[in-house]
Amino acid sequence: MIRLNPDNTGNMLTQLTQVKSQEDDALLQLSSGRRVNKPSDDPAASATMVSVRARSSADDQYLQNISTVRATLSTADSTLNSVVLALQHGLSIAVEGANGTQSPSGRSAMADDIEGVRDQILSLANTSFAGNFLFAGTATNTKPFVADATSPSGFAYAGNTNRNSVQIGENRSLDMNTPGDQIFSAPGADAFAALTNLIQSLRSNDTGAIETATGDLRAALDHVTAARVPYGNTLAQLDNDESFLRSDQLQMTTKENGLISSDPLAAISALRNAQFAREATLSAFGQTSNLSLLDYLK
Repeated sequence: MIRLNPDNTGNMLTQLTQVKSQEDDALLQLSSGRRVNKPSDDPAASATMVSVRARSSADDQYLQNISTVRATLSTADSTLNSVVLALQHGLSIAVEGANGTQSPSGRSAMADDIEGVRDQILSLANTSFAGNFLFAGTATNTKPFVADATSPSGFAYAGNTNRNSVQIGENRSLDMNTPGDQIFSAPGADAFAALTNLIQSLRSNDTGAIETATGDLRAALDHVTAARVPYGNTLAQLDNDESFLRSDQLQMTTKENGLISSDPLAAISALRNAQFAREATLSAFGQTSNLSLLDYLK
């Protein structure tokens, strides 16, 4: 016996559900401008998007790191420039003090000026930025230079010899600082020792000692001047690193758009097709719902 089921409601509803889904997808593409709005829309494109967005996010972090490094290095470079100017001023006083025509009282007054220079350089050596001491190595919460009566220079370095580094690119990191003892109290170029010796020599009116201290101060000036060079070079390099990262971000954005952006004309065509299919399905349902069993047997 042949069994006929004149009720096609289930099939019609299934077709309407499928058509509605197609219509919704087309509308979503038009409203969002995206062809891929969920992984199931295009699993391959979605998988690629994960890596593209991870790389773009990494670029964002590298750019933030560069901004922090640039601000820190710029402050350190500006500070060292002030140190150079202070040492140049101290050296000019020292040269004047070494002049044999100077009186003891005149040299004593010069010693007072050199004390002011030393205090200024001490303050600069203890400069902090964003709550961190610039010249303390990785001990950024520790004031790097402190008074120490047991030291010949009158000061001791309380920081460490480590360097802070930060990643500014894939497999690329950068040192953010030079420990202060390598700048202000390096062997043979100790700015504090040179200034302290100069003060003592001026007060004792010892021209030979003044000349020796003047030579030591000149060596300290040359050393600090040289110590500025890496800061300037690194700041220039940061511009190149930043340009590369921004270019890479643009490429990732272009790639992302190519993966997920929708074609408006194709989306409109899909929407119209879905709407036509829905109307055709509803029309067919309307016609078949009026048929009887005898209509099927004809």
